[in-house]
Amino acid sequence: MNLLAKLDIAYPIFQAPMAGVATPKLAAAVSNAGGLGALGVASSTNEEAKAMILAAQARTTRPINVNVFCHEPPLRQPQLEERWVQFLAPLFAAVGGNLPSRLNDYYPSFRTNNGLLQVLLQTRPQVVSFHFGLPTPTQLALLKGAGIFTLATATNAEEAQRIEAAGLDGIVAQGYEAGGHRGMFNPQAADEKLSTLALVKQLSSQSRLPLIAAGGIMNGAHIKAALEAGASAVQMGTAFVACPESAAGPAYRRHLAQPQARTSLTATISGRPARGLVNRYIEYTQRPEAPAIAPYPVAYDATKQLQRAAAKIGNTDFGAHWAGVNAAQARPLPARQLVALLVREWAAAQQGSK
Repeated sequence: MNLLAKLDIAYPIFQAPMAGVATPKLAAAVSNAGGLGALGVASSTNEEAKAMILAAQARTTRPINVNVFCHEPPLRQPQLEERWVQFLAPLFAAVGGNLPSRLNDYYPSFRTNNGLLQVLLQTRPQVVSFHFGLPTPTQLALLKGAGIFTLATATNAEEAQRIEAAGLDGIVAQGYEAGGHRGMFNPQAADEKLSTLALVKQLSSQSRLPLIAAGGIMNGAHIKAALEAGASAVQMGTAFVACPESAAGPAYRRHLAQPQARTSLTATISGRPARGLVNRYIEYTQRPEAPAIAPYPVAYDATKQLQRAAAKIGNTDFGAHWAGVNAAQARPLPARQLVALLVREWAAAQQGSK
């Protein structure tokens, strides 16, 4: 049985989970249009995650994907964290914000979050996906026992092999072009920086699992290229950020719409490599004199405290506006219309190649 039949969806178009940006309304709209909508709950409390999932399920009877983060808990290094905070002091001063007295780890890993596991077992989304690593064997067994289809992100062949060996059902092959956080299991390891198509081609020759291509995919021609490279479906994030159903704010949408929009892969926002639209924060924190970055997700707390201080005076220079390399191609259409357009473009691309 192929992937679409297994998931009972019409089109090989998955919306990326995009924690903080994807909403129940967006996820449901994509699923109702024949794709696979998704919610990222890594930045939510367990209570918020449950409410989001139930809200999406109230809007659709179609499958949805719920994504969680499986990172290793950070090794706290007070002196390193203090140096990072002091480096950010000029930015806090510029917006009249108080320098953080300490940094917090607000994002527990799913691997240690039994409460979130219980939320998933209670709400039973049709798909659960993992980023930054794998769940524990016990967690995976419970989810699969509940009939949930499981996916995990791989950025290279070794990670894909670990996903397959663990017994998951599919692999999200994340290329270097992708917006948001790189799904690397070990952020300290060397990054091969494989493009989406190169990664899909490599994994398709090595893995028996269905592949979902992610990274830089914005239109029907991109979908065609990914499927021809060996993917069973594509995952699109930046393309859906511009939809009115997303939680992206006005500044995010304005920056995304700029023809000259540039992206950069940086660990300075959260402590893990992630691709976003270049802004004042990225430019400042990537200076050669910058100290070592506080680990994920501790560094994220510093960034978010700065963002909150800046927001009080209407300053949006420091937002974490995640986006892939083809950000300028995003189209501000309702999700249902965007899915329909992507399907038409895909069909036209297939017809044009005959």
